[in-house]
Amino acid sequence: MEKRSNKYSSRPRFVVMGEIYNTKAILVQPYGKDWSIKRKLLHRALTPGVLKTYKARQDAEATRLAVGLLRDPENWERAFDRFTASVVFSIAYGHRIDSLNSPVVRQRLQYAHFMASLNVPGAYKAESFPVLKYTPEWLAPWKRTIREHSEMESAANMALVDGVREDIRAGKEKGEEVAPSMTKNMLAVRDEEGIPLSDKDFSYVPASLFGAGSDTTASSMCSAVLALVTHQAALKAAQAEMDSVVGGERMPTFEDEEKLPYVRALVKEVLRWRPVAVLGGSPHASTEDDVYQGRYIPTGATILGNTWAINLNEEYYPNPQLFNPARFLDEKDPRYLPELKGKKTHPAKAGHSSFGWGRRICPGADLAANSLFIALSKLIWAFDILPTRTYDTLDYTDGFNSRPKPFKCLIRIRSENHKEVLAAGSLQAEKEMERFPAYE
Repeated sequence: MEKRSNKYSSRPRFVVMGEIYNTKAILVQPYGKDWSIKRKLLHRALTPGVLKTYKARQDAEATRLAVGLLRDPENWERAFDRFTASVVFSIAYGHRIDSLNSPVVRQRLQYAHFMASLNVPGAYKAESFPVLKYTPEWLAPWKRTIREHSEMESAANMALVDGVREDIRAGKEKGEEVAPSMTKNMLAVRDEEGIPLSDKDFSYVPASLFGAGSDTTASSMCSAVLALVTHQAALKAAQAEMDSVVGGERMPTFEDEEKLPYVRALVKEVLRWRPVAVLGGSPHASTEDDVYQGRYIPTGATILGNTWAINLNEEYYPNPQLFNPARFLDEKDPRYLPELKGKKTHPAKAGHSSFGWGRRICPGADLAANSLFIALSKLIWAFDILPTRTYDTLDYTDGFNSRPKPFKCLIRIRSENHKEVLAAGSLQAEKEMERFPAYE
């Protein structure tokens, strides 16, 4: 799927989720012109140059996250969910999220959960017998339920885009600068270049950012906490690097990233150690016949990538269940451990397959990695993250995406000085996020 992505970049037929639900989401669309147009538009909103413009709000939200944990350390998982949701919405639509009780967040979660339910194997006979899709709704009330959910999601997507249009109109009327957002930029590109994409189809492009980048990033952050409470040596090593580079008089920023190789390695190790999409997310489909290692793969075959098995392959990573960021350090780094070097090199440039493969690789991978880096950097700088019991590091939820089942730990500010610096940084963070009005 990586080296032969020209043959394995489509999707299998989704009768219920794709055809009956009639979603225009990039995630489930087969490879083709419509998918390519949306993908290119999304890619243009996530280039390295554009990603730099998002870093200020990611930094500010990471500070807000740390302040929230200082006030309420026990509800750290919900704090992670709010952080990732606010980053995604502020980037996609120019509005922040102050509470998970916001109707727009509850709405997004409802649609995500419903779509996931459509993809459960065996849940709908129409997947095995596609002719059932033509059954009239009065004989198949389940079709009416699916259609109604589809119409609600489509209307909600359009409402978010129309909200950005209204922001632009009101800003021009008042002579004020409108909060920069992906939707604002992509609307301008679509109109200026005459990209053939209807408003309805367009609305699914920014909407895809929530499904692909909010829950998944929060889940990786939960895995990071589990890793740190069960591998305290890694936390101490990261804090030692943080203290040496950043000190205690200020918080880490993106400008420190190149000077924090251990923290960067820790982010990669989290993604390797516990991939969120255990089976690689949505399956791929072949678009032509192929032979791989002597095995014939026909056109239209469904291909699942076992991310768990790949990321925890002993040939790539000896003692794979051990969480140790030193795996990803440069061999010249004195903290590097040669015994963690595998017999083979992982085929992906990132050193893991957690963001997918080939042309279907997550377009927001770098955005997610940036959020993980800045959030974990501030948490490592500010807090001791300590165990309160023994933990089962394999006790994860089932489903399309997985995260650790809820567990308790002790999150404690490292010193009074760290608390004061955090309080001062909070004022700057709130000022930055004032640019992105909160959704009610």
